[in-house]
Amino acid sequence: MRAATPPMGWNSWDSFGTTVTEDEVLANAKVMAERLLPHGWDTVVVDIAWYDPTARSHGYNADAPLTLDGFGRQMPSPNRFPSAADGAGFGPLAAQVHELGLKFGLHIMRGIPRHAVEQDLPVLGTEYTAKDVADLDHVCQWNPDNYGLDHDHPGAQAYYDAQVAQFAAWGVDFIKADDMQAPYYEREIAAYQLAIQRSGRDISLSLSPGTGLSTAHIDHLRENAQMWRISDDLWDRWEDLHAQFARLARWAPFQQAGGWADADMLPLGRIGIRAERGEPRHCRLTLDEQRAMLSLWCMARSPLMVGGDLPTSTEETLELLATPAVTEVLQGSVDGRELLREPLEGGELIVWSARSASSDRAYAAIFWTGEEPHEASVALSSILGIGHAEVTAADLWPGQTTAIADALLTATVPAHGVAWVALDAA
Repeated sequence: MRAATPPMGWNSWDSFGTTVTEDEVLANAKVMAERLLPHGWDTVVVDIAWYDPTARSHGYNADAPLTLDGFGRQMPSPNRFPSAADGAGFGPLAAQVHELGLKFGLHIMRGIPRHAVEQDLPVLGTEYTAKDVADLDHVCQWNPDNYGLDHDHPGAQAYYDAQVAQFAAWGVDFIKADDMQAPYYEREIAAYQLAIQRSGRDISLSLSPGTGLSTAHIDHLRENAQMWRISDDLWDRWEDLHAQFARLARWAPFQQAGGWADADMLPLGRIGIRAERGEPRHCRLTLDEQRAMLSLWCMARSPLMVGGDLPTSTEETLELLATPAVTEVLQGSVDGRELLREPLEGGELIVWSARSASSDRAYAAIFWTGEEPHEASVALSSILGIGHAEVTAADLWPGQTTAIADALLTATVPAHGVAWVALDAA
């Protein structure tokens, strides 16, 4: 089973939007392999519009001249991905990523390209054409490239089967399928998972976006995907991070091996180089906010997909991502949950707990949403569940001020920050 633990990797969206190039993908892959692979970061994902030779920052191109093969399947544009020339597709790039010990992933939109329908291209292995299988009524509201697919027609499944078979032949390990959940396209999701099964390759499926996604879909999600977004796009703003506390509290009880609720990418490091939103910049979150984000994602066991350009990000960012506790808690904890959310003067005190899957160790994260530091106290019994004569606390971020006294865990929590500790009981 893929995704036994939450996936960890890099995605091109936050830095390059629709415009990432082969050289930029490889540059990030090399830094990941050298600096982050030992800490569990192992997947490199090329996000949207790798088939648009005219891609630009800050939006999508209407009626873009998408690079397609003779069966209406998207192909990497050789002006951006030179190794894809002569029909090689992503095969050569995926091979280079694999040689680094990493997995290779790509983004794809729901449906079939409009140009394939306009040209009435054949659906591989069938007597049908793109016009036969297109659904002109169910189109993406924010991206102009595709029509929907009519899953009452057998050629719709055949199109996905052919598309994913090509991805599998290239060596793709991870597919981020977009415009699948808002609204929730149950038949589309099932059809895509069936295409993956028929491809014969072990490929993880990630679904987006998560706008308004309900936990009522949990059984269908687990049956068909390994990751699913639970929010719209997240950027380097405190309000975006703050909104994820409630979402992750709702979804954390459903986390289990093979299926993970995803709080979206981490906009850490240097982002916005040619992105959809904002200009080139280093992440605008403070260090305390960045630590709070990573702590929350790990305690809730959300997948970690960093969006910053690794070669031009700061050493401090790479060290943050390589923090040992990130991997320890994300990959080795269970039962992550919100224990307390208490409105106080100046902010909210939010407390999460989790426990190690392989030892008696427990974890606590004390978050404070206010604008000034806060002195917090939490009963150890609420975290550990039972009383212990002796408990020691190990800080998981450097420079914290946590202590244990009178059966209480106390900490000075910075503004918009966290005190993150491991608790070992005698």
